[in-house]
Amino acid sequence: MLELTNLSASYQTIHGPVHVVNDVNFVVQDNEIFGIAGESGCGKTTLLKTMYDMLEYPLVIDKGNVRLSGTKDGESFAYDSGHIRKAWWKHISYIPQAAQSVLNPIMKLKYQFLDSIPEDERKNETQEQTLQRVAGYLEELSLSPDVLEAYPFQLSGGMRQRAIIALATFMTPNLILADEPTTALDVVVQRGILMMLMRLQRKNRNTLVIVSHDMGVHYQITDRIGIMYSGSFAEMGRTEEIFKNPVHPYTRMLIDALPKVGDRSQKVGIPGRPPALSNPPPGCRFAARCPHATDRCRSEVPAFAEVRPGHFAACHLLEKEAKS
Repeated sequence: MLELTNLSASYQTIHGPVHVVNDVNFVVQDNEIFGIAGESGCGKTTLLKTMYDMLEYPLVIDKGNVRLSGTKDGESFAYDSGHIRKAWWKHISYIPQAAQSVLNPIMKLKYQFLDSIPEDERKNETQEQTLQRVAGYLEELSLSPDVLEAYPFQLSGGMRQRAIIALATFMTPNLILADEPTTALDVVVQRGILMMLMRLQRKNRNTLVIVSHDMGVHYQITDRIGIMYSGSFAEMGRTEEIFKNPVHPYTRMLIDALPKVGDRSQKVGIPGRPPALSNPPPGCRFAARCPHATDRCRSEVPAFAEVRPGHFAACHLLEKEAKS
């Protein structure tokens, strides 16, 4: 289980802190596929980094906590912010954006697999025996063991991404964090990557948190979804419920902009741009782009509250609907 409590994070700059994650609270349950959606620059990747404890200056946690807990091989574990990196690979792993910038370009993949496996996890194996296990795992994922002898630059974009996924999942971690795993891949390869992630999640019965700006990705594979806007969540709930009955104006506009089979009407994007996180406006940060905004929206931050069982949103308009 992954639990975020009152989490806020910022980047330190010479002009002062830029608050990128603001008072985030939610829980990801075991064996769940949880999606995080939203426009570029809303804080999705930064949020994922705080979950993974990948905190390098200028990124810092201002307040709150991330807790990773669960059971593996009959033993319970729990790690909080600042200690989660002790659980890397064994209990939690990370699939970052841009596979080509993650893999060492001058090292064969077999050595990168070996480097990712702690000595105490090799079970007194020789290097060759460990590589045999890796080769067997690659075959389970429909990958040729021959890739172990390849350098990253010798592989296609899709193959590099599959190799990254294999690297991140080889030790069957309890939680996998995937940051835009299908970005810059063609549609056919995207589908293959998504199916690969789903097969692994079902086989290993672990938890997957996937970040993507592509709402179609979330519709296909996630159980629950959180819609981020300018550093915090605008809406969160079961994916099917969110797509059928979105309650936040931002979510509605995101879904309305999606193409639908048989619908030839012209789609219109959301007008305007998200506010700069370095100088956010008062009140609801979506107010400047919202067709329903009131003076209260422009001055008072709405609470993130449960509007239906298991369905949360932050919008003053929902308070009016509840009273009427």
